[in-house]
Amino acid sequence: MTTTAIRSTCLQAAGASWTQPTGPEIREVLRLAELTGGAAAKLLGLSDSGGRQVRRWISGETDIPYSAWAILCDMAGFERIWNTAPLE
Repeated sequence: MTTTAIRSTCLQAAGASWTQPTGPEIREVLRLAELTGGAAAKLLGLSDSGGRQVRRWISGETDIPYSAWAILCDMAGFERIWNTAPLE
């Protein structure tokens, strides 16, 4: 199975230097967290059709909110990215 590297600029505190993750990066975090789109939507408190929203993030149709990304990264085993110092 092919894995996608997640850029370090996606794994830091929100701010000017935080980079929006790509669809493949979101998909990789979901894989690492062992979450389906529907399970991720439920975890994040999205509506019943939240799986569709997750698919929109993966397709690049809409941006994933930082808070949702941070929770998914935490579930995937990354450090709590909201507690990290932004890269300069």
